[in-house]
Amino acid sequence: MSIRHEEIQAPPSRTRRIKASTSRHSDGRLAFWLILPAIVILTIIMGYPVVSSIVRSLFGDTLGEAVPFVGLANYIDVLFGNDSGTFWGSAGTTYFFAVVTVSLETLIGLAMALIMNKAFRGRGLLRASVLVPWAIPTAVTAVLWKWSFDPVGIINSLTGAHIVWTGSEWPSKIAIVIADTWKTAPFVALLILAGLQVIPDDVYEAAKIDGANAMQRFRLITLPLVRPALLVAILFRVLDALRMYDLPAIFTHGANDTTTLSILVVQSTLSQLKPGVGGALSTLTFLFIFITAFAFVKVLGVDAVGADEKTKTKEVTT
Repeated sequence: MSIRHEEIQAPPSRTRRIKASTSRHSDGRLAFWLILPAIVILTIIMGYPVVSSIVRSLFGDTLGEAVPFVGLANYIDVLFGNDSGTFWGSAGTTYFFAVVTVSLETLIGLAMALIMNKAFRGRGLLRASVLVPWAIPTAVTAVLWKWSFDPVGIINSLTGAHIVWTGSEWPSKIAIVIADTWKTAPFVALLILAGLQVIPDDVYEAAKIDGANAMQRFRLITLPLVRPALLVAILFRVLDALRMYDLPAIFTHGANDTTTLSILVVQSTLSQLKPGVGGALSTLTFLFIFITAFAFVKVLGVDAVGADEKTKTKEVTT
């Protein structure tokens, strides 16, 4: 009788897998119902402007009740018409700011996070002071840095230069990059620091015993384990940089080839009173940001998710 019972009893490893799968399924359903109200609210808040913009982009720029339906004419005009050079130039400027600022902020933020992760006296004060630039509103930051980059401002006084920073293309772009990096590098550092603090100290101690030097510990332990937090920080900053508006609008009002897509949308909709073209520009800007985010997650996020699932599967089966 005992032998027959053992024959029909499931193997222990299979039983653990079934229990783990059931537990994950139950947790997943609970998580879904908990976040459902937030999903509904965000869908309404985000969906209504997007749908309104798409609908308005299909009509002409006539102001009034009788607005003609033009279909995709606004999109064709923006992408291939006489003013298409302005759109593609603004898109190039937007991606230039995104690539340069996010690269600098990632490097500086990683260095700041590594320093703040060390144990030393005054670490709490340092962490609080580092976050001050990020807490300042972007418009205030833009005004402060515009004063600093004034021809008779503190930047020229400290460097001994005589540069009109907002008077030509590259000085204007450099000034905007510096101001944006100063403001948002602490945000990247904060996210990376959260990832660093979950790495056990035992891992570093074991690596030291095995003879790994500081660079090897950083390359083989710190970077792989902090990678999820690092990718989240980069993704957030890329999305934020692609909709940059305040800094270039206050610094140069979009002059000197510093017009981003967001500035172009505002200029077309409000300054030039072209709501149809503005709707098309808004929709295209949304699509650019969505495609960039999707490509980023697809290219850089798959390995991290796959490795995490493999680790969970291995833990369950062993």
